[in-house]
Amino acid sequence: MNIIVCMKQVPVKDSLLKINDDGSWVHEDELNYEINESDHYALETALRLKEEHGGEVIILTMGPERVKEAIKKGLAEGADRAIHINNENFTTLDPFVNARVLAAALKQEQADLVLAGLQTDDYGSAQTGVVLAEYLGLPHASIVMEIQKQDGHVKVKRELESGWFQWVEMPLPALLTIQSGINQIRYATIKGIMMAKKKEIKVLGLSDLGLSEADVDDSGSSVKFKKIYIPAKTKQSQMFEGEPKEVAEQLVDKLKNEAKVL
Repeated sequence: MNIIVCMKQVPVKDSLLKINDDGSWVHEDELNYEINESDHYALETALRLKEEHGGEVIILTMGPERVKEAIKKGLAEGADRAIHINNENFTTLDPFVNARVLAAALKQEQADLVLAGLQTDDYGSAQTGVVLAEYLGLPHASIVMEIQKQDGHVKVKRELESGWFQWVEMPLPALLTIQSGINQIRYATIKGIMMAKKKEIKVLGLSDLGLSEADVDDSGSSVKFKKIYIPAKTKQSQMFEGEPKEVAEQLVDKLKNEAKVL
């Protein structure tokens, strides 16, 4: 069973973020990075499926040179090889452009299953995996909590609202986006770290995928950031007095006319 895991490197969660002078994004060169949380769970899921059914686990990632640190960690944990689409623009693109690039790379591989994290810790759009499935013409399921491999298909457990779950069957190949926390992520061993040094990291440029710089130019993104900023800290409390009915009316008036949430 050949499994490709789409993996992204993101800033460490407790990073101190400093906004660019133009307010377009943050100073990424001052940050520390790690594997995106739900992508890490997707990798662990792939490794467990490989241990049970055999096959190969391939990491697929895109981004600047720094993402190789995340790749090496994934290889040390047990992935067999990796594909790195190297381009500096990949840190600012929207899910549609990202999915188009990933699809071009995936079409060069023969995968039975493609796994991705449910969403990224930086942008959090939860769209790249779903759009990628559409580009590839694959059946897909999101918010996956459990995978059961069967002959020619998979049965997956999806998390719904209010504590409900749904079981879905779909043919292979398929694409699944994995929820965080579905398993226990393993640590890389000393042996795994040493073996990772001998594993292949295939570096691809846009031309290798039949794409050009125009295909990944930020000007072509359908989602754009106009400005990001740190919210101003404010603290204001107001006490309502009177009969319960009067207090309720005052509260509704404030929520409707001042907070604008009703």
